[in-house]
Amino acid sequence: MAQALAQLGMNSGLDPRNTQGTTQVANEDRPVWPEADNGKDYYVSRNGVKYAGTHLLIDLWGASRLDDIELVEEALRRSAIEGGATILHCHLHHFQPNGGISGVLVLAESHISIHSWPERGYAALDIFMCGDCDPYKAIPILKEAFSPATVTLAENKRGLVP
Repeated sequence: MAQALAQLGMNSGLDPRNTQGTTQVANEDRPVWPEADNGKDYYVSRNGVKYAGTHLLIDLWGASRLDDIELVEEALRRSAIEGGATILHCHLHHFQPNGGISGVLVLAESHISIHSWPERGYAALDIFMCGDCDPYKAIPILKEAFSPATVTLAENKRGLVP
């Protein structure tokens, strides 16, 4: 693994599987937080914190219709639009024989991805939206589409400016 990472110009000592917490590495050739050339970086500034965007990790348990590719695409698209995002591309793959779906909706403001295991009634979704978009607006749409018994949620602020 170390050799493969070295070939990619990566330090195996920074492999996240080998560390706990957050590791910050400074490159002496450039500032840690360079400013955008045009003065517009689309970062979010809220409550004195500046960051790239909000990344939600959503688990749906006891969910239904996770093998319905048309419904999955519609739910992802509605989630993006409701959150204020701009859809650039959608790619979904329907697995057989269990009917699971994996895919991504690429947004101008980041992405929404899904991986489903209909045989277990489980789906894992990532919703990462930058700028003024609101990923939380997707949750009611996902609940309506898949009727999960349980929804678990974790939030990360990505690209926090030190």
